[in-house]
This record gives sequence, C-alpha cells and structure tokens, in this order.
Amino acid sequence: MPATLIRCFICLALAFAVTACEQTPAPAEQEAATSSVSIDHQKYTLDNGLTVILHQDTSDPLVHVDVTYHVGSAREDVGKSGFAHFFEHMMFQGSKHVADEQHFKIITEAGGSLNGSTNSDRTNYYQTVPANQLEKVLWLESDRMGFLLEAVTQEKFESQRDTVKNERAQRMDNQPYGLVSERTAEALYPSGHPYSWSTIGYVEDLDRVSVDDLKAFFARWYGPNNAVLTIGGDIDTEQTRAWVEKYFGSIARGPEVEEPEPRPVSLKQDRYVTLEDNIHLPLLQITLPTVYARHPDEAPLDVLADILGGGKTSMFYKNLVKSGQAVQAVVSHPCRELACEFQMVALANPGQVKQLSTLEDVIQQTLKEFEKRGVTADDLARTKAGIEAGTVFGLQSVAGKVSTLAANETFYATPDLVSDDIRRYNEVTADDVMRVYHQYVKDAAGVVLSVVPEGQRELAAAAQNFTLPARDIPDYGAAEYTAKPVSDSVNRQSVPQAGPAPVVTVPEYWQRTLPQSIDMLGVTSMETPTVTLSINLEGGMLLDPEGKEGTAYLTALMLNESTANYSNEEMANALAQLGSAVNVSAAGRYTQIYLSSLSKHFDETLALLEEKLLRPAFLEADFARLKARVMQSIQQQQKSPGQLASRARDTVLFGEQNRVSMPDEGTLASVRAITLADIKAFYKRYYSPAKASVVAVSDQSPKRLTNALSFFEQWQGEDYTFPEFASFPAHDKRTITLVDKPGAVQSALYVVKRAMPYDATGDYFYARLMNFPLGGGFNSRINLDLREKKGITYAANSSFIGGKTLGWFEVSTDVKWQDTATAISAIFDALDTYRENGMTRNELEFMKNAFTLSDALEYETPTSKARFLRQLMAYDLDDDYRSQQLEIIRTVSRDKLNRVAREQLTTSRMQVIVVGDKEKIMTQLSSLDIPIVERKLVAD
Repeated sequence: MPATLIRCFICLALAFAVTACEQTPAPAEQEAATSSVSIDHQKYTLDNGLTVILHQDTSDPLVHVDVTYHVGSAREDVGKSGFAHFFEHMMFQGSKHVADEQHFKIITEAGGSLNGSTNSDRTNYYQTVPANQLEKVLWLESDRMGFLLEAVTQEKFESQRDTVKNERAQRMDNQPYGLVSERTAEALYPSGHPYSWSTIGYVEDLDRVSVDDLKAFFARWYGPNNAVLTIGGDIDTEQTRAWVEKYFGSIARGPEVEEPEPRPVSLKQDRYVTLEDNIHLPLLQITLPTVYARHPDEAPLDVLADILGGGKTSMFYKNLVKSGQAVQAVVSHPCRELACEFQMVALANPGQVKQLSTLEDVIQQTLKEFEKRGVTADDLARTKAGIEAGTVFGLQSVAGKVSTLAANETFYATPDLVSDDIRRYNEVTADDVMRVYHQYVKDAAGVVLSVVPEGQRELAAAAQNFTLPARDIPDYGAAEYTAKPVSDSVNRQSVPQAGPAPVVTVPEYWQRTLPQSIDMLGVTSMETPTVTLSINLEGGMLLDPEGKEGTAYLTALMLNESTANYSNEEMANALAQLGSAVNVSAAGRYTQIYLSSLSKHFDETLALLEEKLLRPAFLEADFARLKARVMQSIQQQQKSPGQLASRARDTVLFGEQNRVSMPDEGTLASVRAITLADIKAFYKRYYSPAKASVVAVSDQSPKRLTNALSFFEQWQGEDYTFPEFASFPAHDKRTITLVDKPGAVQSALYVVKRAMPYDATGDYFYARLMNFPLGGGFNSRINLDLREKKGITYAANSSFIGGKTLGWFEVSTDVKWQDTATAISAIFDALDTYRENGMTRNELEFMKNAFTLSDALEYETPTSKARFLRQLMAYDLDDDYRSQQLEIIRTVSRDKLNRVAREQLTTSRMQVIVVGDKEKIMTQLSSLDIPIVERKLVAD
C-alpha cells in the first residue's frame, strides 16, 4: 500500500531511562518502571551557538550521533524548492578534509550505519557506530559543518542533481499514489506558504538553480547556531565533551536564525481536486486544516483521529472496511511545526463502489454518527494504553532516544518532553475531543482529493473546482554568500584513530522444551519491561494446495479476525486497552504468530494469543471481506513497476509451475478459487505444533515463560511434509524478459541467476563476502558507477539471497527510461570486470572491517535478538557460528574470494528482467543484441 495510507497515530517516539535489574520485576516494580518519565541527559551550548546533548547508555557497546539542522523545505524560497533535500545529498559528497564518497566508506568500514533525512522543518544526519569510533564520527560531522563549501564543485552539483531527479522519479512520479501529498499541499496551502511544495521539490526548480544558489543556502542555514548535536550510548561524557569542543568549537557562527512562527491555514469552501494515476483502487482523501505542533488542541485532535479511524476499533473500519466498501480506511492528524492536517482516507473497493462520492457520503454519515454517539471510556483507555506502551518500547534503541532528544530540542528547546507528552494526552477528556470535533472537523472546508485510474475522471467525488495558480517565480539575481573560514589548531588532515575495539558477545540465550515437544529459545533482557515473542510454523506458502495459491496467506489473515469468544472489534479493543499486539502473518516459508506487550500485561495478552491460535471463528462474512480485499490488493500491485519486476524475476528463476514463483498472496485466479472450507482445512492440517518453534526476548525468567505457555498442551495436530519442487527453467543463454508498463518514467531492472541456499560458513557465506565490494554497500562498484558516475539511478545493488532450500543472485535498480540499455550494459561490464580481475586489496580490507566491526550493532534491540534466535533455530546453526564467521572473515584471502567470483559471476546465462514502457525502450533493448521475450503478468 502507498505510504500515504500508513496509519499515523500519536507519533510520540517516546523514550526514557530505566535501571536494569537482575531478576524478573514484581508487578509493582513493573508499574514503577513504566511510569518513569525522564531521559537522562546533559545539555550545554558552545560559544558558537551549537547546542549539545549527551545521553549515556552503557547497555550496548555502541553510540548514536545525530546532527539536526533547523532547516527543511519550509525555509526555501519560492522557485527554489528542494534545496534542503538537495543538500542532504551534497553533505555526503565530501568536504575539505574528507574525499568524495568517503563519508559512507569511513562509517561502513568502521562497522557502522549512517543516513540522513529531510522533511519540511529539519534536516538530520545520523550514524550508529561501535563505541570506539565516536571521535571519528565527530571529526566527519564537524568537517561537513565547517568545511563543506570548499569541496562543493559544479561536477558534484550536477551529479547529485541527477540523483535527486532519479529519487523523485522512483518515489513519486513512477509510483502509484506517489503524487498524493504534493497535490494535497498545493491545494491546501496558499501560493508561497512554506508547506505548499513537497520536500523533494519540483524538477523545474532543480533545473533552474546553480551551484552558487546551493552554496548560498548552505551558508545561510547550516551554521552551528542553527544545529543540535546529540550523542547517546556507551560514552565517557567528559571525553565526549572534550572531543566536541575540539572539533566543533572553532566553527564560526552562521547568520542569526529566528524561530519560525506557526502558519495554520483555513479554507472558506471545499476544494475538489482530481488526480489521474496508474492505479486500480480509487482513493479519496479529505484533508482539513487544523492547528500546529504542540498547540493545546493537538492532543485531543490526535485522540479524535484514533477514535474515528485508528484500526479495527474505529468507526471508519466499521462503516467503510467491514461493510466492504473500502479496502482500507484510516484517519490521522499529522502535525508539523507550522501547521497540522486532519486527514480522512479511504481506499475504495471498486467491486462495490462505483464513484468516490459514495465514500464521501459514508464518511459524512460516520461523522454524524460519532457526533451522536460521543466519546466512550474505552476510546480514552485505548489512547492512554497506546501512549504508555509506545513510551516503554521507545526505550529499546539508543537511536530512538537520541532522535527524541534531538527533535524536541530543535523545535521546542527542551530535549526531554516525555512526561509532558504523557501528561497532555492523559489529560484529554471526552469534552475536549467533542470540542475539537465541532471546531475543526464538523462542516469544515478542506481539500477533497480523488485519485482515479487514468481516463476515469468521472469516478471522482465531484468535478474539480480548484486549479493551481501559475507559479510566480521572482528574479532573485545572482546568488551571494559569505563562507566564514575556520581558524583552529586541530589537525583535520587525517582520520582519528579508533579506540580499543569493544568486546561484543552474542546474546546469552537459554533453551527449553514446551508441551508437544516444541523447542523454545529465549534471551532474558532487563533493559525494558517488555515481552517480544513469536511462534513460528514452518511451511507457509509452500503448503498451499495447487491451484489455490494464497491459502496460507489468507488463513493467517483469518486468524486476525473473529474468534469463538471475541468479535473482531472486541479482540482489537482488548489488545488496544493493553497497549499490546498479537498478529498472525504468512510470508515465504513461515507462518508467524507474533506478540508484543508490556510485561505487566503479558498474561492478559497471552490469553488473547491463545484465543486467536486455538479458537478462530472462521466466519463467512470475515472470509468474504478479506478475500475481496486480497484480490483488490493483487490488482493494485499489478500497477507497481517494482512488484511486477519481482514477480517476473521469480517466474524466470523458478518457473511458473512452482509455488515459489508466485507472490505469497497468490494470483487473482488462485485466490478466486479458495473457499472457506479450504481455509478451515488448511488450519486443521498445518496449524500444528509438529513443526512449531518459539523465540522470546523479555525481562521474564525462563521458568515464568515456560509456565505461561503451558496451554500448548491443548494444541493438537499431526506432522506434515513439504511437496517437492518441480524442475526449474534451464537457461542456456542470456535473455531479456520484458514486461510492458505503458507510461513508466523509469525502467525497473533485475539481472539474476539461481545460486546456492543459505549457509552460515560455507559457499553462500563466502559469496556474500565476495559480493560486498561489487554491490553490497553504498561505495560498491555498481552503485558508484550507475548513481554517482552516470547519474541514471537513485540506487543500485547486488546481493546473494538464500533461504533454507533455494537461493539466487541479483542485481537490481530503477533507472531513467532513456538509459535502460546503458544500465544493462554497465551492469554486465561491472560483473565481467569483477569476475576477471577480482577485488582489490583495499576492497578486501574494507570488507573485512565492515563485516567484523559491525557486530557491536547486531544485538541491541529485542527485535534484533529475536532475529538472531530465529536464525539459530531455522537453520540449526552451531552455538558458535558467529565466531566461526568472524574467523573466516579475518583469515579469508583475496585469492579465495576471487575464485568465488569466477565461479559465481559467469554472466553468459544470467537473465535480465525489464519492466518499462515498451514503446519507449524497445529500440534501446534491441541494440543490445540479446534475445527479448515479452511476458504479460497483468491479469485482464
């Protein structure tokens, strides 16, 4: 589903510090832990205005560094949109003492991860690294804060301008629903309002500006006095203070920056806008202007949004989704620094809804129903439980805590607002919710956006009555800026040496045997009072009956519906009031039953899991609704170039007669054939303890968890086997498989071949090591060639992907349609060159450091610990497999990996998949002298 449809509840990203214990807390202690509401930190300001926040957390040997600049697209001038995002890219292109592309290389080689992000109100850059690498990160960040402009060249400017255009094409112009947010902003905000254009900007603005415009933007906004440096993790605070002063203290202040004033808007009448798009499911989005972030009415509006459209307990779910008129319906209240929006979204089921005006009518009727019904005690209880659970789960990563401190300081000059957030939401009353409903929602004018399939404007909720006025671009003249030199005695010429490497050990885990001989692995972690538990049933889609592919997927969905003792809504309400989650899903080889809860609510949550697993109701109404939703989703996926490319890849690799060549959810024909009797039969046969395993990460003792799962005694079921695979296609020559996607502005590409399945220390592991310099990271050969040198893609990578029995090698990218053939040729050139000449000595050392040092980041959160346990169980790995891997990495030779390259990268039989506009690209493809086979994947 498009990102615009993801439910956005009260995005608090809360976190705080707790004291670790050595035994399972008693219930009273658990209550005290969850009511702790402070993030321990130190805050101070350097003479140049840089705000510094330090948070010490010694639970894992890592640090997270965040530099947030209070500048986003809202600081841009009319006609110069996209600058803030553009500079996010430029800040990775080297600075005075850091060579081109070296920021990524240095952090990756240090075993870390890094990225940046831009929104309308801020830009941030962040790195998570082993604790001994902190000084190196501060050196890097200070160099691009104080010494960037000297390294900004016309060549880099042109390269990143191409990259940004490719990113826009991939994420917006070539994606279904990709332009929804941009069209809404244009209609909701007046011309010139800082939120009236998208963060990524307009292509014509990017084409218009010069490198001097970009430099002037940096000089205006990227000074230390407009930045917050936040450092969290296993730090020595005094040493960290000294390093911060050393590297940042001498950077000159930038121009003074005034805090922006909120600019909420209002409309006098509804603005109807129609967007034709390459979609199957029409979408209706009603956007009403409200307040601004941390306005007193923000919290009650958030609660109102959750009551109306926050999941299965909501009125939108009841009236739109459960009725079958919408595939999905959500309400959210996203807030930003200058303004907030109340959004009501419904994705139509075209099988029942012929015009979006029908959904608009149902939404208005739902609002009237809410006005009559009012706010219940359950409504408020769910909200408060969600806040508490979100607070505790926010503890699970240093990055989450650092990000919270950084954002709160940037916008509100107060890093720790956790207690204030909890207070303001807990104080929301029913009267508050009704008041904001009447003030901002009832009979309010907004933007009514209809997204309809191309050529079907008659489906819109109403005829368009709003036209975006012509853009009036001022003549700004030549850009002017002053770059302030930095004068200090710091030796910035060489990369600081890392301290002693931290000692990293895999999580200490325990093993138990549950009733029905089910194996359980667990990690006892006292960092947060939470439980993460999953029951894994091997088989998944491999067990689907022939001709009814998608049965496993649909069965899992049915287990999330009504049970013998709970209606759908009652189950959702019970979980929401605990702040817990229990979800059943089927993907690939496994069906998973997942639980997360606060420890104090574990027993109640586990009882709900038991109810779902052992007593599903399998109601005909639930089945009919979910089957229709899955079929509509499949039809929508046929509009996505990426989905089509993945489907074509799997078919080429494994053949149409094998289950693994089809999506988890099946095809239109196979899902149409599935009956409720099939679902019941699949559940009875394969929801069995015979091939089940359990992993758990919590503050509970092994005995406590084992006793809690004693209900497995009631779980009955026989063992089962997996069907054999049919023969796979034998490719004796290179072929292009072309899937026509009329109107595509990019071509989605794969170059693939079958390869070995997963192993921890054998051929597959060596192939992964070999591939890293080729396409396994940002600084890999393929990505640097296609993205940085040629400027024809946003990203390109290669990888070996291995499961329990199958594996393959792939190179994947999305490129400008004009450069489709160029990209294919470049990929084969890169593969052939690497196979013939192998990796360099520098690439070998880079790979060894990146793979070895990254261990410090592997096991921080309960999720990562649970992933480690599932890996152990799924592949029956030795307890010390990670030690064996590290020994291989330390000792492997370049000759060994180059032999692997020669064995694995023979390109003569590799297959090419292209999803693009045939009319535009066929001439290019024909020039490659590779046979072309056209394949149709879209059902009529």
